[in-house]
Amino acid sequence: MQMLTKFESKSSRAKGVAFHPKRPWILVSLHSSTIQLWDYRMGTLIDRFEEHDGPVRAVDFHKTQPLFVSGGDDYKIKVWSLQTRRCLFTLTGHLDYVRTVFFHNELPWIISSSDDQTIRIWNWQNRSQIACLTGHNHYTMCAQFHPKEDLVVSASLDQTVRIWDISGLRKKHSAPTSMTFEDQMSRASQNQGDMFGNTDAVVKYVLEGHDRGVNWVAFHPTMPLIISASDDRMVKLWRMSDTKAWEVDTCRGHFNNVTCCLFHPHQDLIISVGEDKTVRTWDLNKRTSVQSFRRESDRFWVIAAHPEINLFAAGHDSGVMVFKLERERPANTVYQNTLFYINREKQLRSFDFTKDTDSLPLLSLKKLGSPWTPPRSLSYNPAERAILVTSPAENGVYELVRLPREATGAVEPTDARKGTGNSAVFIARNRFVVFTKASQTLEVKDLTNATTKTVKCPVATNDIFYGGTGCLLLFAATSVVLYDIHQSKILTELPVLNSVKYAVWSNDGMHVALLGKHAITIATKNLEAVCSLHETIRIKSAAWSDSDVLIYSTLNHIKYTLLNGDSGIIRTLESTLYLVNVKGAIVYCLDRSGKVLKLTIDPTEFRFKKSLINKNYEEMLRIIKTSNLVGQSIIAYLEKKGYPEIALQFVQDPQTRFDLAIECGNLAVALEMAKELDRPKVWAKLGSEALEHGNHEIVELVYQKLRNFDKLSFLYLVTGDSSKLKRMAKIAERRGDLKAMFQSSLFLSDAEARIQLLRDANMEALAYATAKASGLTDVAAEILEASGLTDEDISLPELGAPVPAISVAHETFKETLDLKPSEATYFEKLLAGQVEAMSLEEKPVNGNGDVTANSLGLEDYGDDDFAPKDGIDDFDEDGGGWDIDEKLLDAEDMEADSTTQEVTSNVGASEADLWVRNSPCPADHVAAGSFDSAMQLLNRQAGIADFTPLKARFLEVYQASKVYLPATEGMPSITTYIRRNKNETATNRILPAMPKSVSQISSTDLQEAYRLVRTNNLDDAVALFRGIIYDVVVSAVDTQAEVDEALRLLDIAKEYILGLSVELERRALPETDVKRNLELASYFTKAKLQPTHMHNALQVAMTQSFKYKNYSSASRFASQYLELVSSGPKAEHAKKMKARADQFGSDAVKIEYDPYAEFDVCAGSHTPIYAGAPFVIDPLTKSKFLPEFKGKISSISLISKVGAPASGLRLMA
Repeated sequence: MQMLTKFESKSSRAKGVAFHPKRPWILVSLHSSTIQLWDYRMGTLIDRFEEHDGPVRAVDFHKTQPLFVSGGDDYKIKVWSLQTRRCLFTLTGHLDYVRTVFFHNELPWIISSSDDQTIRIWNWQNRSQIACLTGHNHYTMCAQFHPKEDLVVSASLDQTVRIWDISGLRKKHSAPTSMTFEDQMSRASQNQGDMFGNTDAVVKYVLEGHDRGVNWVAFHPTMPLIISASDDRMVKLWRMSDTKAWEVDTCRGHFNNVTCCLFHPHQDLIISVGEDKTVRTWDLNKRTSVQSFRRESDRFWVIAAHPEINLFAAGHDSGVMVFKLERERPANTVYQNTLFYINREKQLRSFDFTKDTDSLPLLSLKKLGSPWTPPRSLSYNPAERAILVTSPAENGVYELVRLPREATGAVEPTDARKGTGNSAVFIARNRFVVFTKASQTLEVKDLTNATTKTVKCPVATNDIFYGGTGCLLLFAATSVVLYDIHQSKILTELPVLNSVKYAVWSNDGMHVALLGKHAITIATKNLEAVCSLHETIRIKSAAWSDSDVLIYSTLNHIKYTLLNGDSGIIRTLESTLYLVNVKGAIVYCLDRSGKVLKLTIDPTEFRFKKSLINKNYEEMLRIIKTSNLVGQSIIAYLEKKGYPEIALQFVQDPQTRFDLAIECGNLAVALEMAKELDRPKVWAKLGSEALEHGNHEIVELVYQKLRNFDKLSFLYLVTGDSSKLKRMAKIAERRGDLKAMFQSSLFLSDAEARIQLLRDANMEALAYATAKASGLTDVAAEILEASGLTDEDISLPELGAPVPAISVAHETFKETLDLKPSEATYFEKLLAGQVEAMSLEEKPVNGNGDVTANSLGLEDYGDDDFAPKDGIDDFDEDGGGWDIDEKLLDAEDMEADSTTQEVTSNVGASEADLWVRNSPCPADHVAAGSFDSAMQLLNRQAGIADFTPLKARFLEVYQASKVYLPATEGMPSITTYIRRNKNETATNRILPAMPKSVSQISSTDLQEAYRLVRTNNLDDAVALFRGIIYDVVVSAVDTQAEVDEALRLLDIAKEYILGLSVELERRALPETDVKRNLELASYFTKAKLQPTHMHNALQVAMTQSFKYKNYSSASRFASQYLELVSSGPKAEHAKKMKARADQFGSDAVKIEYDPYAEFDVCAGSHTPIYAGAPFVIDPLTKSKFLPEFKGKISSISLISKVGAPASGLRLMA
């Protein structure tokens, strides 16, 4: 038997403890006059109560009401409210220390015992004493109500235990009822009162047997038994009947005073504590000691049991400890769709997940270990239909048992093979390993229980777990070791922060979750860390879902975590459960009694997050349309991950919608929310954002709302809206705003209006000058005449010809400017219906590629191509040479005459020269026209040797960085350079603009390439993916985030080109080349494609494998396919194909493809490169090639040389 400590607090001496019946709370009364309220599950102090004077010796929770009671050395009993955390009232009457207080289970009564030798019963509702029980002639140390009957038991230092009948008290204080004459006579003839005439509570029995004072006494919850603890170091068991009570037996073993004892609520055990610093457990039936637990320096004073669950609390000299006796986790293991588990009665049962049926008991394991110790672990061998069961009893034992063919009941095993060891697991069909912790040895045994090999643990090991065929996971204190038992070799080691207790393998065996007390670490099958998380509440169990999401349980929650570390809560739990399997929205679990339970969960949140991580927008759209996924947590998650446009779909709050719309540039939604909010700050923020986008219509509306007339007038000026400028002049006139009137006249080139405004303001001189400059001589003469001056009296500079009125060159207000292009994301296009959503449950994309079932025969097979082509023209790429040098491309700059060239050379370096000096990026050199240096950089940085395919991109970048303005006739055009950092003033930092940003490539070209893949235009898709590579190679960006995005685009393009090239080669094969066909179909699944495209690759491999009778491979590909497509007609076809393939389970054609080995596909030969084999790399795309391709042009990019030395492509200056 084990004592498992769950919580421990440090304080002064604890004299009283009590469990809350429902919540994870415990009350501790201290010798220092303080009462503490702890959450033992979280390990936190909730509150302190300090109204008693002196030690508090007793506390108790009410069973149903939010109350607790306390009693102390100040002779007072206090009743407290858990809601207000205040004392409600104080009961006074005792004349000495109060030793114990308890609530009645049903009636509003409190019973107390005191050193004044009395037992008192109080009514806490009317706050009065209703009975005083006298008879003991020394301190009464304890008094308790019977849980069901009208009895009270008390213990005293007078060495007696007394049982009191309080039925008269109940009748006296219960509601009045009609009584028959017989009832009245019966009541009148009841026991004649005690010597004081008290008939409410009378002594029924006096139990004598202890040699010294009795410290504690307690009733059994269901049986007519009483237990008492005494200073004579004995625990006595008493039995009572309707007429008498007598001593049954004595439990001897304590070495000092026994201070408290109780019956185990659910087992035939007695638990006692004493001043000998021990907690002892006794067999109720045999009255023998079962186990003893000792503290080094603390005497125990009190013990309490939780009324519902297997928890106990013991108060000692330095605080309190909460513990349980033995583990309550049912030993279990899952094989495919069957759960094997051992229930509380130590019976082995099985549960079928497909049928949702529980079997009869298969075996009885009651003889394994001790009666009080449940089995610890269970390991199943399907080949031999045998189990290994371990128990911690007797320092660790195990049994190897073969299961009967059919469940006929709890039969005893007849051929059990036993041995000693702390853990035992199967590692192969006919081998299992036994771990002994004391000697740190691993014994390999066969099915006859004979030892075939003994190995010393390579590290200090606490436990072992299955780690794959022939391998073990060794759990050390700070690490987990993957150990090959046959080679006696450590394969890998993973450091962990907390000691690992359990391991849970994913369904495909590719990942393992390592569970500690408060942490989970997810690793690959080779123990490469994927992610980890920490929980403050104890982690109890975990199971993997069908979609590789880890579902785990704590003491009070079911939660999930994705492989990237994102986690969340699925639902709360009323009691602790142990997860064993997850099927869709159903979680199968075991409770602590060993019963299988089914819980329904909502997997929407983690499916949505996984779709978001995988950028499976179609699945996200389906979830949004069919599920009610709301809440601040999902909105905050989407914002954190950089998807405000998706978060916008979940928000109803106007302010939040407005902020999200501004963040993702959705001005339409932002305008709608601004109208609803109608606050100046909101309008101002919308106007600023709309101005950056060039949406002058919204800017105009904002300025009108804010009555910002100056900005409104200037907006009309820059957009060329003369009619509205005139309207603004009239508005200014009505407002009497001279400044605005003058500004409007200036914007409208209305000289006469300006002159009149100046004259009205008594600025005759300015009015005269304005008239002369505008050629209005008559008006100027009139001003002079009114001023009494002549032309000779005024001296003006030479004004020249009058400036003509400004005319509108382009009416910009008629169209919206696109100053800040915000290309709709792929997800937004899906929402708007602009993209053909590829729902996994809609009609299949690959028309003839679906598997067809003929009465489950699956005899007919169509072509495995994705879909018929749409007649799109073939990609025409100019493969000729360039024959263009820098002089030819810069011809327009060279048109100036020689004198102009001399002047510019004297002034200094041109802006294009500065671009070359300021940046090591090849794209900036291309923009400057320095093609030679750009090519040299591309060769050194990315190994590019053939520049012919880059011709179009070179010209595009070069031309996009300049604007040519016509000059005076006969003069060359004026060249204006366009910068991407337009606000930069330092000449050593200016850089040219790029014609296509990385985000534009991602949102347009990449999505178009995806569309071509979906519509089965694979040749065009390959060409477009190569175009993406060319665009990225000749690009320059400003932030590290853009660099990361560019590298991501290169990686995506590489994977798609490789995968589609493999598929195109397969399609070109003759039908007779079956082996190569199957190999290429298998290699196609190794490409890292989007989920919506990956299931096409898996469908091709599945169909081809089944067609040519490679059933094992077909089943494997079908399983992978079903992980992506879990429902719909195609999923049903895959399930049927898998079921049929599993019936055969073998491959007819041996191909060069090992699904369990790590390998890459050579981009040149389309053959595998296994781990450890030599290879060379394309320096641009990082594609792998066999050594014979070194020095050749890469078949992925068609521009870089395989194996060429390269320093790495520079995209940021």
